[in-house]
Order: sequence, then C-alpha cells, then structure tokens
Amino acid sequence: MTTDSPLTLRAALESGTTVLAEAGILDAVVDAELLAAHVLDLSRGAVQAAVVTGRELTPDEAAAFDEVIARRAERVPLQHITGLAPFRHLELTVGPGVFVPRPETEILAQFAIDALAAMPSPRPLAVDLGTGSGAIALAMATEVPHARVVAVERSADAHRWAARNVARLTDGNLELRHGSFVDALEDLAGTVSVVASNPPYVPAGAIPRDPEVRLHDPREALYSGEDGLDDIRTISRVGLRLAHSGGMIVLEHGEWQGEGVREILTADGWQAAATHPDLTHRDRVTTALRP
Repeated sequence: MTTDSPLTLRAALESGTTVLAEAGILDAVVDAELLAAHVLDLSRGAVQAAVVTGRELTPDEAAAFDEVIARRAERVPLQHITGLAPFRHLELTVGPGVFVPRPETEILAQFAIDALAAMPSPRPLAVDLGTGSGAIALAMATEVPHARVVAVERSADAHRWAARNVARLTDGNLELRHGSFVDALEDLAGTVSVVASNPPYVPAGAIPRDPEVRLHDPREALYSGEDGLDDIRTISRVGLRLAHSGGMIVLEHGEWQGEGVREILTADGWQAAATHPDLTHRDRVTTALRP
C-alpha cells in the first residue's frame, strides 16, 4: 500500500478495507476506519471528515496503517491492536490475557444497574464475579455512584487489566479483589443487593468459530464443563450466600442455555427466574430473586 507518492487517506482506507474483507472480517469498513483513527490519533468521525477534505498520509502514517491492517488481517482482535474496548459510556483498556467485553453484555449491565438503582438503600452493594476487564463492575459503579461495588477476578493477567481500568475510571466506590469468587467475598455474606456475572459458558467440546475468540480470548474465560454451566452452578450457590433477601442475581449465558440456567437457579432456591433477550433477540441474560 505504501508508495513514494502522496497517499490519500481515502485510498488507504479503500485498500485496507479490501485486505480486511479478503481476510474474512465482516465489518471491514468499520475496522479500517477505527484502525486509521488509532494510527492518526483521531476519532472515527474525524477520520471520515478527513477523507472528505482529501487528507494525505505521511510515509510514517502510511507504514503504520499498513502494519495495523496486516495484524487485523491475521485476525488479531481489533481491541488488542488499539488497546481499547468500548462498553456503554466507558472506554476500557484491554489486551492479551483478558476477555474483550462484547456489546451483548451491555444488556446484562443494564439489568444489574436498574436493580441496583432501585434498591431501597442509601448505599446498596453489588458484586461482579469474574470481572475480567472490569466492564460490568465499572458500569455499575459509574452509573449508580451512590452504590458500593466489589469485583473479583481469579486470573492474574485479567486482574492486572481490571486494576488499570478501576484506577483510571472510578472515584473510590469500586473495590477490586484478586482470587476465587468462591472464597474471596465471604465477608460480604448476606449483604449484597445485586450479584452480577458474565461467566465462562462455552461447553468444553465446542469450538468458537471466530479466530479472534478461539485464538486470543483466554480459555479460562470461555469454557465451563461439558454443558458450559459449571461456573453458573457455582455462582448460583455463592450468590445465594452473598445476597440478602430481595437481592437479585443477573447472569449472562449462551442463547441456548436459558432453560438450564433457570433450572439451576430455581433448584438452588432462587425465585422468579426469568430469561431475557439481547438486542438481536437471542436469549442472553437470566435474572432471579433471593427469597
């Protein structure tokens, strides 16, 4: 793509989009624009405006754009290249060793935020079990600022990413702990208003189709036993111990797992288990109440 003559941003984007599309990237135009924004330190909107005004790339800019396009064509996640992942109103830092938050998880965050904000307490408590990058916990802490949020992560790599995000984005109402959620929150038993989690839920025998997931997301953030529900079984029992009467549990799961999750929660003693669709109308989140 790089030449000795001036290269317009428009031409670079068109060439980069072609490379990404041939590599199987579904949103090739979007990814090319976001990668250009990363290289040029602009917003995506500013990149689009610069195309209209005929912006040219310097040789260094063109070479840098070539490099990131090549990495993305190798199916390195876009967020690993830019180092950022949008989540609701937040921009999280992410990279190798942490699960990249997905747009569908924003639905889980909304249920958790609504439940937390509705609690009749001046300082309700929420926990995020297996926080990863901290996305759900940070959404709750920043959107319900009078609440207290405790997040726990067992992976040392993911915990480091979460710690960066917590330090950068919160104002003291989010506590991050490192360890297993089975025993890292014993001091909170019976006090929690909202138990939230986006746990691993891929069955052990399933292989994710997308190379970005299969090759780059941590295995411990994906797989959870033969039916994908082992972690949810544990979270249900832990959550029941943590939650106070009237507290809510909010769980993300695969689109085919709603019935199984409801059965687990009901058998453990949760009430009013209900499954809710995401924006693509696929079952994605199950909620239940602590009697």
